[in-house]
Amino acid sequence: MTTAVPTATGPSTAGPRSTATRRLLALGRAEATLLLRNRTALFTALLLPLFLLLTLRGTLTQQAEGHPGLDVDSLLVYGSVGMMLGFVVYYNLTAAYVARRGELVLKRLRTGEARDIEIMLGTAVPSLVLALLMAAVIGIGGSVALHLAVPVNPLLMLAGLVLILATMIAMAALSSAFTKTVESAGITTLPAMLLIQLGSGLFVPLEVMPDRVADVCRLLPTTPAYQLIRVGWFGTDGSAAATGFAGSWGTAAPHLVTAAVWLGLAVWGAVRYFRWEPRR
Repeated sequence: MTTAVPTATGPSTAGPRSTATRRLLALGRAEATLLLRNRTALFTALLLPLFLLLTLRGTLTQQAEGHPGLDVDSLLVYGSVGMMLGFVVYYNLTAAYVARRGELVLKRLRTGEARDIEIMLGTAVPSLVLALLMAAVIGIGGSVALHLAVPVNPLLMLAGLVLILATMIAMAALSSAFTKTVESAGITTLPAMLLIQLGSGLFVPLEVMPDRVADVCRLLPTTPAYQLIRVGWFGTDGSAAATGFAGSWGTAAPHLVTAAVWLGLAVWGAVRYFRWEPRR
């Protein structure tokens, strides 16, 4: 005599299907919890950029005395947003990659369903969200308070923002390969942070630099993407008179090409040198 095996007629008890979006959100939530518990990282992300705002305004005011045509208000908001992105994304993410590598989190994640790019981006999600929120607050609040004109070309601003964030993620991954501990991240990221602040025209506008120095700075890794944001916002990169929507594309074309080249090099370096576990 045989016994019939009952078949399941109710709803499936299997969990939700794993997708790239679900995995990214899960990794992002876990990383956000760790970021909120790290007071040093929060201080660097929130308070240090605000302190730099005060320094930046005084510096721009002094520079305007020797360059009467310098628009201090627009450069203040633009420079503040740019420096904030550097600290929140590049520095914090470098430290995060080093910390997760030392804790063997990255190595364990690679044994699961998540792909390498998902692990990298999932770790970056909290820094990106925080950076975008702060950029929106500073950009919109500063523009309203200082009565700045509306952006000339929002598409160029978006392109510049995407390029600078992608480049900083790749730079953070590359820098983490040469950073042994979280504590040493402040040292290994210092050269790039100086280039971001001084060479990208954030702390010292390119138009007040000597011509040869400015030409070199325009070719640095992060400068082209920042210049795209500036052209899209104000219609000029400081080298010529401001233009409208149509004219801004011509001004932005060289920056688009240079920014794309640097992004490709940064991604290549990150893929080539990034380490998923500590050296033995």
